[in-house]
Parts: sequence; C-alpha cells; structure tokens
Amino acid sequence: MSGICAHFALTLGKFHLDAAFDAPGRGITALFGPSGSGKTTLLRCLAGLERAPGGRLSVNGEIWQDENTCLPIHRRRLGYVFQEANLFPHLDVCRNLEYGWKRIPQAERRVGLDQAVELLGIGHLLERNPAWLSGGERQRVAIARALLVSPDLLLMDEPLAALDQASKADILPYLERLHDELEIPVVYIGHSPDEIARLADFMVLMAQGKSVASGPLKDMLARLDLPLAHGDEAGVAIDTVIGEHDESYHLTRLDFAGGAISVAQAPHPLGTRVRLRIHARDVSITLERHGDSSILNVLPVTVSEIADEGPAQVMVRLDAAGAPLLARITRKSCAVLGLEPGMAVYAQVKSAALLA
Repeated sequence: MSGICAHFALTLGKFHLDAAFDAPGRGITALFGPSGSGKTTLLRCLAGLERAPGGRLSVNGEIWQDENTCLPIHRRRLGYVFQEANLFPHLDVCRNLEYGWKRIPQAERRVGLDQAVELLGIGHLLERNPAWLSGGERQRVAIARALLVSPDLLLMDEPLAALDQASKADILPYLERLHDELEIPVVYIGHSPDEIARLADFMVLMAQGKSVASGPLKDMLARLDLPLAHGDEAGVAIDTVIGEHDESYHLTRLDFAGGAISVAQAPHPLGTRVRLRIHARDVSITLERHGDSSILNVLPVTVSEIADEGPAQVMVRLDAAGAPLLARITRKSCAVLGLEPGMAVYAQVKSAALLA
C-alpha cells in the first residue's frame, strides 16, 4: 500500500506519545503544533531513533516496523535534516556531500551528485569549508547531503528554525523545488503557519502527544473545529495559476476554480502554478457585488459554517467553488447580514499574499 502509515506509543519520563497518521507517499507532510506537543519525538520514532515497542510504520508498501519487524536505523532508507546543519567541519562541501553518496551502491542511487548540487544551488560552494558558509548555505548543503543517501523518506526537523528571515526567504524556493521535482516523500516539522501553508500538501496536527487531526492542508486550515482556523493568523492556502500580467497597473491575475484574485505583479511566467495565502482578517462579506469599492477581489461564495470567535466576533467558513475561505467578522455584522449556512454571498478579499 502506498503512503506513509504510522502509529507509535511510548512514554519518556512524564511525556506520553500516542500518535497515528496515514499520509500520502509523495509531497510534504507537515507535523504542526505547539512546542512540547510531540512533533520531534514522533519524527524520531519514524527514524528509529526512539524505540517504540508495538509501533507500526510502513513507507510506500515497505514495512519498517510492526509486531514482527523493527528495522534498525542503518537499514531505514531515510535522510534526516536537523535544525543545525551538523556538517563535518574537517571536510569541504564536496566531500561532505560525497560521504553518504559513495556508500550507496551505484545501482541504488536515486539522486545524482550533480542533481542534488543543482537542486540546492550550491555548485559555487563545493570547495568551501563549512566554517565559511552562511547559515542558509550550510542548511542547503545539509539538505543536499540528506538527499544523496537516496532516501525513501526525508525527515526535516525545523530546518529553518536557526535562520534569520533573510536566510529563510533564500532557502524556501529550494525546498519548493524539492517538492516539485522529486518523488521522495517528506515529513516536515515547522512552527510558522505561513511556512507550512507555503510548503505542505498534508498536515498532521499535534497536541499533548497526540495526533489530533490530519488531512490535506487546504482542508485542515479551514476546519472550524480546529485551532488552526482561529486567532489572528487564521487563513487558507489556495493553489492558483497565473492567468495574466497587467503591465499598466503592475498586477498579476491568479486564477482558480472560485474565480480570480489580483495581486502585486509576480515574477513568474503565465501558466505558473503558485500558492496564495489569504488571512481571515482580510476577508469581508457583502450580500451584493459592489462596483464602487476600492477592493478589487470580489468572489461569489456560499456560507458553509459559522463558529464563535470570542464574545464580539465569529469565524465564517465560505465555499468558493470548492476552495474554502475564512472570514472573521463581528457578531453584529453576522446578525445584520442574516448569515446562515447555505446563503449565497460575496467575499471581498482586501489582501492576499503570494507564497512564492
């Protein structure tokens, strides 16, 4: 059976982990939740670094652990990227990359040395010592080194946590390339909702050692029964295609099933797939489409669900031809508009961020 199927239970001191999920066998699965929720412990169980008797793990049909089997770490075809790059300080970048790559039989190499170097944009760094690299450069080398063991599964434990904002912005496009160009499934821990919204396809939400919920990213972000859909950072991620560049006003039109969104001009050619982040705080609701507003992005939607968001506000889930949106509005506005599930209304999107 394809996909990643996992269930682990163990106790470490006063902490108890009991988490299970079934995730796709391709793309990026995000483990998301507050500090102390068990994300890293679960990742270490996947790697075999934590022994969880009775645990189960299969990766795209191959059993790594069940009641009869528990592959040792060296027999699990995986790459592991930590918060710190942990490069060998006495080896230059090229020899750091070759360290694991040369230990993989040539017939079993799924990622070539030149391919990894090109994917991570590190060709100009090959002769440098790790001490001469920036934090972002070291982490790109660490990711390339993990790929060169030709893993069946790539584990990434907050690989951007130790980087400043500029370095994070520099490395995110390379992570997107890995997602787009490689078949290797990735399990990724991150703390930033926008980072997860940009990279992930699937999410496992963790809390107090348990996997609270899991599912496709776009559905998880919009579930009103989960904390992800509440608070100031609540919002959705929508996959769109660049449909037009308006050179006169320096705008780009992004098309998706629910309509079109205009954003500041994007540096991508027509037809490029890009992901859009729309926060609930930037969406308002109107009963009629107005042409005399400064808000350009107005979408026909249907009210799906309404949930409390404190004493003065509500969160409204909207459906835009299958794409979910969230709008945080006052309780009074909800009453004045008479909003109820099933109503046809319009969503006015005041701001949207291109995650690319």
